[in-house]
Amino acid sequence: MKEQLAIMVPDKDLPRYAGHPVRFLLRYMRCRGFAHCMVFGAVAAAIGCSVMSSYGIRHLVDIMTSIPHGASTNAAWGAVGLLIGLIVADNLSWRVAGWFASGTFVAVTGDIRQDLFRFLTGHSPAYFADRMPTSLATRIATAGNVSFIIENMLAWNVLPPALNVVLSVTLMLSVSWVMGAATVITASGLCFLMFRLAVRGRSLHGLYAEAAAGLEGETLDVMGNIALVRAFGMRWRERQRFNALAQREMGQRLKSLRYMERLRMIHAALTAVLTTGLLIWAVLLWQWGQATVGQVVMVITLGFAILHGTRDLAMSLVETIQHNARLSEVLSALLVPHDMPDAEDATEMEGPVKGDVAFRDVDFAYPGGTAVLSDFNLHITAGSRVGLVGRSGSGKSTVLALLQRLRFVQSGKILIDGQDIRGLTDDALRACLSIVPQDVSLLHRSVLENIRYGRPDATDEQVRSAAMAAGCAGFIEAMSEGFQTIVGDRGVKLSGGQRQRIAIARAFLRNAPILILDEATSALDTESEEHVQKALDRLMMGRTVIAVAHRLSTLRNFDRIVVMQDGRIVEDGPPAVLEQQDGPYRYFLSKQVAHA
Repeated sequence: MKEQLAIMVPDKDLPRYAGHPVRFLLRYMRCRGFAHCMVFGAVAAAIGCSVMSSYGIRHLVDIMTSIPHGASTNAAWGAVGLLIGLIVADNLSWRVAGWFASGTFVAVTGDIRQDLFRFLTGHSPAYFADRMPTSLATRIATAGNVSFIIENMLAWNVLPPALNVVLSVTLMLSVSWVMGAATVITASGLCFLMFRLAVRGRSLHGLYAEAAAGLEGETLDVMGNIALVRAFGMRWRERQRFNALAQREMGQRLKSLRYMERLRMIHAALTAVLTTGLLIWAVLLWQWGQATVGQVVMVITLGFAILHGTRDLAMSLVETIQHNARLSEVLSALLVPHDMPDAEDATEMEGPVKGDVAFRDVDFAYPGGTAVLSDFNLHITAGSRVGLVGRSGSGKSTVLALLQRLRFVQSGKILIDGQDIRGLTDDALRACLSIVPQDVSLLHRSVLENIRYGRPDATDEQVRSAAMAAGCAGFIEAMSEGFQTIVGDRGVKLSGGQRQRIAIARAFLRNAPILILDEATSALDTESEEHVQKALDRLMMGRTVIAVAHRLSTLRNFDRIVVMQDGRIVEDGPPAVLEQQDGPYRYFLSKQVAHA
């Protein structure tokens, strides 16, 4: 039973958010609506208490200035109690907001990363061939981190000053509607000016985000191929290349930061002028007898809160736009619609899979290229062994790729047990196939985990049995930590023959009815090939086998040899028969014997 993963946003919905980071983040916030309401509600309560504290101070000052010394102070202590209550409620509200935010914002980060990783792994190999996989990986982490920053900024840097300004203006209107209206107009104009200037700098933030992602991708690419770099003595050139990219990234970042600093300087100058004007206005109101001392204190306090609030709000919006640009760049890169999705009505295989494979009138050409297969027909009966032979470019690997649905045919059908593979779910198709490639892919995990990749629910004993069948249990147990030994990046700690036998053990464990061998022994020395070939002979028993091999000796025990040329079948028959005919197979065989 496959474990069900939590899905916040279905794959089919994600591409619509490419380039729309605000809508993207709001979707995840709605998925955890209650928790976000608690965070932002508590923040609103805290700001309300903070602003009302100005009213509490005004009330206390007016009482203290209106009663003579030594008179009853019950009213004064009541005002003190009100002020203390507001201060306590203010602090408690912040703590409630912080408690819920710590869990909620982290959860949203996890939701986004899980959905983006799931979506990214749904792309076909062609998508990754056209892009730098390491850069894509860093973008997933960036999406989560930037979303976390934006949510924190909304809760702690955007919402508080916005509410502070609104509530402060409301209280100020109760003293002087003229002063309140003037402050509203001034603060609104200031906010609008700063926001417009911030939006104009969005392209600078986007260029910085693109440069940062490129630098991370290039760094990971070099680190992943450090053996190649050292082998060709390219460390100096790679350092030069890195320095150039780093300088570009730093230059873009400097432009982004300098633009923000210019905005801060403009706002600081305007705020200083406006604050001075408000202070003089409040004192004049008191001098003219139009305001009490308490009201003057409140107006000045609120005025400072409004002007400083607009400053904080404007600067927070500028930074939010900067992070928004980074998130937009990430989403545009990752949320490209899948080019090979399952059909809407995709189904599972009907009944046990026998392994009968048929290509019917298949045409295929790579994008922008000439036809590779044209009117291609091939039938492989269940349980038979068929080898594909031909010169490079004849279409052999394309046949294997189309059977694995790594590419879609332009016309025609590929059938397994009479069912069109285009109508199968991707998981259903994969369950039919086991692959042993020339370039074995191993994860940076233990030997046990790499073999178990063929069947995740297999027990340790079943994994060991598969290793025994593949003839690799001996060298595995001789390792320092046996089956728990970490194989290194792409299996770098193992020899080519050892990697191949682990791949065969993985195929044994998978126990799929159709086995694909893609040059499984071509890169091995004679001794390693002998060990691998024995393991393959055991693996092929009772399965449909389709093999591509340049070493024709590995195909002698096959039922059929299919010779391909320019995307067509030019010979087809048992090896012993084709050896006697004057044709391409006999020519290939004689050339290999001559070079042996």
